[in-house]
Amino acid sequence: MTEYKQCIVTREDLKLSKGKLAVQVAHAAVTASDFANKKERDEWMKDGQKKVVLKTKTLQDLFLLKESARREGLSTALITDAGLTQIPPGTVTVLGIGPAAVEKLDKVVGKLKLV
Repeated sequence: MTEYKQCIVTREDLKLSKGKLAVQVAHAAVTASDFANKKERDEWMKDGQKKVVLKTKTLQDLFLLKESARREGLSTALITDAGLTQIPPGTVTVLGIGPAAVEKLDKVVGKLKLV
């Protein structure tokens, strides 16, 4: 049986507060799932909506991961902040990938560390 999950990748260089980071991760989870393949999203929902929050160092890393995910056929969502609190408007904060099969996601994010 195929296992499904969703990955959200954060930027360490932004040094967001815990609350701000939580909100950005939530935005990515919702938006990326909206873009996901219906079958994969439905299976993920039945499976308990497993999510993993990972970290990378820079914006460039997020762009590279987004491109790798696209090549694997994975849904993605780059989240851009409105700039009302801690960071300037238009700052890209996190990348949501999936939900999708664990094997496909791990090809893209398997070497990243947990937040």
